[in-house]
Amino acid sequence: MTQRTVFTAFNRRRATAALGAALLAASLSPLAHAQDTRPARLLLGFPAGGSFDAIARLLAEKLKTELGRPVIVDNKPGAGGRIAMDLLKNAPADGSVVMFAPGAITSLYPYTVAKLNYDPKKDLAPIGTVAEFPFAVAVSASSKITNLRELIAAAKANSAQAMFGTPAVGAPPHFYGLAFGEAAGVKLDPIPFQGSAPVNQALMGNQIPMGVDVMGSMVENHKGGKIRVLAVSTEQRAPQLPDVPTFAEQGFASVTGGDFNAFFAPAGTPAPALAAWSKALSNVLAQAEVKDKLLTMGFIPVGKGPEELANRAAAQAKRWEAIVKSSGFVAQ
Repeated sequence: MTQRTVFTAFNRRRATAALGAALLAASLSPLAHAQDTRPARLLLGFPAGGSFDAIARLLAEKLKTELGRPVIVDNKPGAGGRIAMDLLKNAPADGSVVMFAPGAITSLYPYTVAKLNYDPKKDLAPIGTVAEFPFAVAVSASSKITNLRELIAAAKANSAQAMFGTPAVGAPPHFYGLAFGEAAGVKLDPIPFQGSAPVNQALMGNQIPMGVDVMGSMVENHKGGKIRVLAVSTEQRAPQLPDVPTFAEQGFASVTGGDFNAFFAPAGTPAPALAAWSKALSNVLAQAEVKDKLLTMGFIPVGKGPEELANRAAAQAKRWEAIVKSSGFVAQ
């Protein structure tokens, strides 16, 4: 065999190896998965009409362009998102099904649900954080109550006024309501609904004396004169509701704080598929139109990836654990 023949054979083998490596890299790249044109399903554990539903539909519309495939919002309301979580856990781990969920899925429910049907550490794969959000307390627009002091006085004077609507039992607004009652020195009893929209409807219909929910679910009805938000849990007044004082301004600094929402996939979803979703989500949340819409609704865009989400969830879990124990809530 001549030197030239050996050299040619060597180059052929090297080229073949390089081509094989390139094909393998392409098959594993996020782009390869992003070009899957099958419809993807975005699970949402809340009913249509609430703020989470509005965000999910906004993101789904934008994500279809980034991913190159339709993204269909699939509402599976109930149990604060846990019904949808059960569906996600058993969904194909191939990037075709993801879930838009509140942080409570990973950081709160382990302390409030006695028999949780999933393990956040084993059954979920983080994709990225969507937004942060504060909480608010509101009354009917026809109520004579205009501030927290008047609200507390009414609750102390009449036990029928010491109840608050919440979008789900054991959900974050539930514990913010309890924390507010503890700080105010009055026992407040939660009335659970199935989502934010029913809470707003009950407030507008004077069916409940007060409601505690994510601020974003109350912004539009407050601006429309249908309900009256009395306080928000932000450190400074929220730009969406500049006329509403914070809990801290009214003497309840301990009720300051918020939560977050994020995208998750079933555990076992291939890393390239997770990367494709994470990149697409980050790109969507960087769009000015999306940022402005989220801010208008009362949310603060984040747009971070899997590692940030995992760290955020762990830190929030420590915070919720302390709040739940302090409230005396018994896991149900």
